Amino acid sequence: MALTNSFILGADPAGQPVSQSLRLANRHGLIAGATGTGKTVTLQRLAELFSDAGVAVFAADIKGDLCGLGAEGNPQGKVAERIASMPWLEHRPSAYPVTLWDVAGESGHPLRTTLSEMGPLLLGNLLELTDSQQAALYAAFQVADREGLLLLDLKDLKALLNHLKDHPELLGEDRALFAGASAQALLRRLATLEQQGAEALFGEPALQLEDILRPDSDGRGRIHLLDASKLVHEAPKVYATFLLWLLAELFEQLPERGDADKPVLALFFDEAHLLFSGTPKALQERLEQVVRLIRSKGVGVYFVTQSPSDLPDDVLAQLGLRIQHGLRAFTAKEQKSLRAVADGFRPNPAFSTLTVLTELGIGEALVGTLEEKGTPAMVQRVAIAPPQSRIGPLSEGEREALVRQSPLAGRYDKPIDRESAYEMLQARAVESQVEEKPAKGKTKEDTDLGGMAGELLGSLASQAMKTAVRQAANQIGRQLVRGLMGSLMGGKRR
Repeated sequence: MALTNSFILGADPAGQPVSQSLRLANRHGLIAGATGTGKTVTLQRLAELFSDAGVAVFAADIKGDLCGLGAEGNPQGKVAERIASMPWLEHRPSAYPVTLWDVAGESGHPLRTTLSEMGPLLLGNLLELTDSQQAALYAAFQVADREGLLLLDLKDLKALLNHLKDHPELLGEDRALFAGASAQALLRRLATLEQQGAEALFGEPALQLEDILRPDSDGRGRIHLLDASKLVHEAPKVYATFLLWLLAELFEQLPERGDADKPVLALFFDEAHLLFSGTPKALQERLEQVVRLIRSKGVGVYFVTQSPSDLPDDVLAQLGLRIQHGLRAFTAKEQKSLRAVADGFRPNPAFSTLTVLTELGIGEALVGTLEEKGTPAMVQRVAIAPPQSRIGPLSEGEREALVRQSPLAGRYDKPIDRESAYEMLQARAVESQVEEKPAKGKTKEDTDLGGMAGELLGSLASQAMKTAVRQAANQIGRQLVRGLMGSLMGGKRR
């Protein structure tokens, strides 16, 4: 149940509700705990609370069962007992407005961005480039900007790299950065990316942020779920890089909101360690800066992982809401990590945080909220309230129905391949070949009439077909002029 200015997470040992101020929900948060301790159900509960408050949600569905948000719950057994133990909880089984996304487009709307929007820094992280290869990629992007070459998908970038290998003079002062070995390495990395199925991520129509932020018709925030059940295992870098791109886009596009009554969006990053594992220092510093500043734009970022140690200290220091499910400590290293987790909470004299960490049952957590002034409240042992939607996955038929009935149905489903770097460079190559290999016997009259034919056909073509028509016009013009002028010259000879 969402209140006017707070939402209820669960109950303390005395049966009293434990809540978090909605006004402070943009101070980010953490959901942590060992496998099987209830992290996904807690995430589901939080997503519902945000939706009820009119806040949009974007979350990754790692195991494929978070999509149960789209169906009405049917509480039984221990879940029903938990609900009964909270008489003040207005639990009404209900489905939530869910939009399903999938990079491959198989179990949701296709999710795309363009290479130009992603930029060389994030793309370099995705390709796991060396410093010299990253410099070459930056140089290629700069040429694309100068030459007006749109980089939308992978074939655009491959065409640009091959073009620069043949025409290094286009690089200008950056020519030294674009060594042949670096170009070849970039092309190999792109080929590997295609083999991982990442080609589907790049192209158009690209994801529009306003479609994520738009509320449902009943005023609830829509919950957008990325099906990452395959992606996170088969292409974890693609998964992590997309989430980083989404965070960066929100930071750049959203206006400043200051201290608002509630956020506009809550982001849940499951398997959060993937966002920081192997991340170059420059990108990690940028990420930490974005996390620190994006809350003023009304975005709350919630990291979901097994242990807080999976996150950098600078990120941990910015998290307001901490929900820590049970942890296990069998080795000396794990025990040391356990103590660090306990030390991250404001102590409660009623119990030992360190001891309780290993005693928590499924669906229980140590919760650290923020007081109204923004200072950490004392840690509390909390039984998390069950969600109102289904705990468990949807059937294939239910997923298909959600996609079919989605307000975004048809908007992203069909790819668009407009003229970009690939087509433009192909046209330039054809024109260059024509200039270098003029037809035999070609005169000034040939050139003039050929140009006239090209202009005539070009004027009849639509904007989208200009490149193809220009190529056809050159060929037709040359054939027409050669036939016409040949006949005239032959008549004179007679």
